[in-house]
Amino acid sequence: MPEKPVVLLTNAMHRDGEAILTPHVRLIVAPDTRPETLRQWAADADGIIVRAKLPDDIVDHAPRLKGIVRHGVGLDFIPVAAATARGIAVANLPGSNTNAVAEYVMSALMHLRRPLQRVDTLMRAEGWATSRAMADGLTELSGTTLGILGVGTIGRRVASIASNGFGMTVLGTSRRKGSLPPDVEEVTLVELFARSNAVVVCCALTDETRRLVSHDLLAHMRPQSVLVNVSRGPVVDTPAIIYALRSGKLGGAALDVFDVQPLPPDDALFDCPNLLLTPHIAGITATSGRAMAVGSAEEMLRILRGEQPLNLVNPEHKAV
Repeated sequence: MPEKPVVLLTNAMHRDGEAILTPHVRLIVAPDTRPETLRQWAADADGIIVRAKLPDDIVDHAPRLKGIVRHGVGLDFIPVAAATARGIAVANLPGSNTNAVAEYVMSALMHLRRPLQRVDTLMRAEGWATSRAMADGLTELSGTTLGILGVGTIGRRVASIASNGFGMTVLGTSRRKGSLPPDVEEVTLVELFARSNAVVVCCALTDETRRLVSHDLLAHMRPQSVLVNVSRGPVVDTPAIIYALRSGKLGGAALDVFDVQPLPPDDALFDCPNLLLTPHIAGITATSGRAMAVGSAEEMLRILRGEQPLNLVNPEHKAV
């Protein structure tokens, strides 16, 4: 009987995904996600399913590797060019966590505008009257303007919820001019920051978007405006956000992604006012976790059978 191919998981996945794989492959879960650990365990891997950043040189340490599948969407965890140069297929799962991220965005906006947990805490600590008075200073989402930096799959879903569900005016920017849906007004980057009461950052991390949200852009924002980042940490200039929050230029922010992850416990962000911090969970729910596990398992089996995955991101790998 031929030996089963080996699939390395950088992190554990939902049991339904494992159940799809285990009859056909030998599954290995990396004990941790340090670069040296992933290099070591990739040595015998025929496939890798990715939930943590791979070392840039991972393909140099994986001579048997046939495919890499992203357990999710973002490709910044994978050295795609290096994989392509070695003839290794790379696939991801566009749309697999779109609803989860969009719901996170709206939850974060509600938290920043109507922080019910704080109201509850105040009511328990200081009573009805003190807590009730807090409501006088809170604002509604309806009738305000939302700017979306990067109107891709997630941005479009956020726009639909904001426009149709909350009655917000939606502005947007995109790399492809003229490609925005009819309920999103296309504007320049500066105009988006200047006109919006809230800005959502959900563009991909590229050389062009790194540190795109800078001091200069934040300076254009309206008083008491808020920002939500569900993109990648380096898209936003962290010192600029810290300054904007501490100086009162920003009314609040919600950050799910950071320059360094996990966020160090002594990071200056922890001392910023009106800042919601979450540990890169915007796309993680039980629902999306199962969908990503099942999708990545099925894509990996297609690659190992010599078939083309449904969402191949580097079709040129075969020409190498």
